[in-house]
Amino acid sequence: MNIAQIGFVFLSYLLGSIPFGFLLTRYAINKNILELGSGNIGSTNVRRVVGKKFSVFTQLLDMSKGFIPVAVFSFFIKDRVVVPDYYVYLVALATIIGHDFSIYLKLKGGKGVNTTLGASVLLAPYSVFSAAAIFYLVKWRFKYSSLGSIALSISLPLIELIIHGLTPTFYYLLICMALIIIRLRENIARLLKNEEHL
Repeated sequence: MNIAQIGFVFLSYLLGSIPFGFLLTRYAINKNILELGSGNIGSTNVRRVVGKKFSVFTQLLDMSKGFIPVAVFSFFIKDRVVVPDYYVYLVALATIIGHDFSIYLKLKGGKGVNTTLGASVLLAPYSVFSAAAIFYLVKWRFKYSSLGSIALSISLPLIELIIHGLTPTFYYLLICMALIIIRLRENIARLLKNEEHL
């Protein structure tokens, strides 16, 4: 990769790092969401702290910051430059890692679920929409967003494997799954103790 290509990955990380949940909560009630609710910057905690409207905005913005770099590369850059086959996955992962470990919040961040969906929808549309449906089904049945997120993360690579087999996209989604599970480790511990937030 050349400097420009490395730079685009870094810009994707910077975009992914924008903590929309933090910013919207600060705008709504002038408080630090890292110190409220579960301490997470994602849409679920935003809903707990400032309500559904700002939660929806957070969700859409977090998905968009994952989607935009992959879309820009896929539609405007891909056919004009020579890049390694895995490059688009680096771009997608950079946005997700940016959300999870935001440079603007001293490497604190969210769980990465919405950003993963946005970054992955052009790469694995069937897997993304199917996994999103599983998320809502699990959340509806058991009420816990974190449990739905766990089911979603596992479903992404599994559905991709069933549909397309062992592809680069499967391995990319496997990494996404690992990142989400790692970020949800405290939620998993609370679920096991029956102490998780709804």
